[in-house]
Amino acid sequence: MNFLIAVGIAFIACFFVVPLLQFWARALGLYVVVRERECLVFELFGKVRLTLREAGLHSPWTEMGPLAALVPLFGRVRRVDMRLDQSYLRSQPVNSEEGAPMGIGVWCEMFVSDPLSFLYKNVDPVGSLRANVSNAAVRCLSNLKLNEMLENRHAMSHAVREEVSVKSKEWGYMLGSTYIRKVHFRDRNMIGQIEQKVVNRLRQVTAAIQQDGSNRVNVIRSTADRQAAVEFAKAATTRPRIVGAALGEIAKDPVISSALFELLETQRLLQSDVLEVNVIPNGTQLLATVGGAGGLVGSR
Repeated sequence: MNFLIAVGIAFIACFFVVPLLQFWARALGLYVVVRERECLVFELFGKVRLTLREAGLHSPWTEMGPLAALVPLFGRVRRVDMRLDQSYLRSQPVNSEEGAPMGIGVWCEMFVSDPLSFLYKNVDPVGSLRANVSNAAVRCLSNLKLNEMLENRHAMSHAVREEVSVKSKEWGYMLGSTYIRKVHFRDRNMIGQIEQKVVNRLRQVTAAIQQDGSNRVNVIRSTADRQAAVEFAKAATTRPRIVGAALGEIAKDPVISSALFELLETQRLLQSDVLEVNVIPNGTQLLATVGGAGGLVGSR
């Protein structure tokens, strides 16, 4: 039974008494908790009494004394977020030296450097810093050459940051890293004209490549035709010499020569278009034979 009573008392103390005591301790300013990258500013009777920037558990009574108990009643505690913030300003209007309407996208980091200046020297330091970044981009990057805008972004980023950092220190809101992320044309008609020029240029290059390929093919083909014609001419001049030499060897033997020419003559007759051949024996009359074969009458 004693154990159960002790457990019940501990339960009530942990879940009801301790949170109640912590509430009254915070209400009386006995302790505050400062998180990482955070600052607490204590205001009392229109004055800043204490600033806490170090993360951890702090007791305002050690710095302010009994005035810490009056802060919840007659003052307030303002929490300032000092974490790094990022912002991107899209399409800031600038003009190049050639008069082309350009848009520049600026990416930048921002953070609170002085909490008191951030709270009391400017009503909207975040908006003011963004406006200064926009104005600095227009002021520093206007009238630059178009090729510098499209290629040299590091120098433009450095120029914008140097222009803004001096003024942002007065408000306690610093500008960190700055980078020009995007440079583009703002005039749609100009964009259409550039696209048309690019398309025409690509067509010209494609046509030039095709024409060069055709020319190379024609050169190769003409060279091959010339070499083939030369070889055919050599072959045409070589054939009669070879045939003449062979016939000269054959003519040395009359029997072989006569047999060859008879064979060639017979082959020529067989290859001709003659449909009927009349063979006339030796010793017969030509007209009588032709008349008997084809119905013709002949006389001696």
